[in-house]
Amino acid sequence: MVLRDFFLGQRSDETLERLRQADRRWAELRTGRWTIPRPIDQSRESLGEIQWDVVICGGTLGILLGAALQRQGWRVVLLERGVLRGREQEWNISRRELLIFVELALLSEAELAGAIATEYNPARVGFAGGYELWVRDVLNVGVDPIYLLERLKATFLAAGGTLWEQAPFEGATVHPDGVLVRAGGTKLTARLLVDGMGHFSPIALQARGGGKPEAVCLVVGSCAAGYPHNETGDLIFTFTPIAHHCQYFWEAFPAREGRTTYLFTYVDAQPERPALEFLLEEYLRLLPEYQQVDLAELAFKRFLWGFFPAYHQSPLRSPWPRILAIGDSSGNQSPVSFGGFGAMVRHLQRLTAGIEEALAADALSRADLCLLQPYQPNIGVTWLFQRTMTVPAGRDVPPHQINDLMSGVFAAMEQWGDPVLKPFLQDVVQFSALSQTLPLVNPRLVLPLLPQVGLPALLDWSRHYLNLALYSALYPTGQALSPLFPHLPPRARYVCDRLLDAWKYGSGGDYHLR
Repeated sequence: MVLRDFFLGQRSDETLERLRQADRRWAELRTGRWTIPRPIDQSRESLGEIQWDVVICGGTLGILLGAALQRQGWRVVLLERGVLRGREQEWNISRRELLIFVELALLSEAELAGAIATEYNPARVGFAGGYELWVRDVLNVGVDPIYLLERLKATFLAAGGTLWEQAPFEGATVHPDGVLVRAGGTKLTARLLVDGMGHFSPIALQARGGGKPEAVCLVVGSCAAGYPHNETGDLIFTFTPIAHHCQYFWEAFPAREGRTTYLFTYVDAQPERPALEFLLEEYLRLLPEYQQVDLAELAFKRFLWGFFPAYHQSPLRSPWPRILAIGDSSGNQSPVSFGGFGAMVRHLQRLTAGIEEALAADALSRADLCLLQPYQPNIGVTWLFQRTMTVPAGRDVPPHQINDLMSGVFAAMEQWGDPVLKPFLQDVVQFSALSQTLPLVNPRLVLPLLPQVGLPALLDWSRHYLNLALYSALYPTGQALSPLFPHLPPRARYVCDRLLDAWKYGSGGDYHLR
């Protein structure tokens, strides 16, 4: 019996079968047998009376936005297909980012402190046979999702919000004056439909036309007790060369029930890419060497897995009026990030203010809502980074090519210190940091990658890089002009505020070291 079956087969919660269900879905995506849902249609008839300002489908991350909008006095209904409850596994984030919950009056300072389950320092970044460094206060806080969602749900309901649990989304019809939503066997009407149903939202799948993602991050892992050393973490670490056309990256951090460890790798969606079952077998085979522990010494609490698609067309711009994608549905994180919680928290204030202005100005057309999910060049430039960490299917490359490149890049970044390192490790790319780092990377590490990357990808990266410089220049200009915005008509103010947000977030100007 293989290690995977030995450990998963002992569990009573049908863990192995759920893993295989995920693998069947991953196989459907790789082989092009993905079913394209069609839940959205349109009508030219008016609805008349509208019940709600906003309906949010998907409660796990939707409750963040729902609570913020309801606190501002908008009529919000939140639909959740099951019971709105956080998962057991902590969400990792930096402490500074969590302050937005207090700033938006969603949590008190005491409640925010109660949401923090674990905190550790320092964290390691290192690559096999190469560079290694340690950083502090980066993604080192573990948030308890169960507690956090309970408190946000209480805030939402206390402010007058409406929660429909056991109400799976079934479909919606967009009318000139609103959206008719079908969920849980009933109907409701709202001015705006917000899609927070995640990577595999039927609305997002329809909007993307069923196309394959350009990149996928495969993740497997576990939370277990019994590790002899559990005081520090790993943000990104390797100790093996390329294997099976994959570079295995590792992440680890203390958790309330022990220690969480992940193996993740970047691939495309070609049919020959490995299954999650195979990757979990690799994880269990390599875990003892990675953590210097015997598997027999570990008490596994749960196993974790997933595949996270990334699309060039991100953030997703809805092809319909009155529908807006948020969080993982919109793909508003970079292709090197596989967690949507941090991205949702980062954009929460922007989305809350933007939706408020859109509702107030009745700016709910397709063009209006596209301004809420703008092109961000600092996400665009990361596609080349993802490409260099992906081994092309069926192509042999030097076994330490990725390790050597990553060592060289991080050695260059460390020369500039925290102002360069910390934003990048938190999925924020800034023009000044990137421009300081590139000249210090040894050309001998980069030149062998050029044939693999290809001229079109390099030209595309150059476009994003130049736009990153442009947005970095436009943002201070927009800030200087922003005192004039409140004097504009509502729709004009909405447009100007959205342009300023695009320059701010698209340049990484929302990130501050302190």
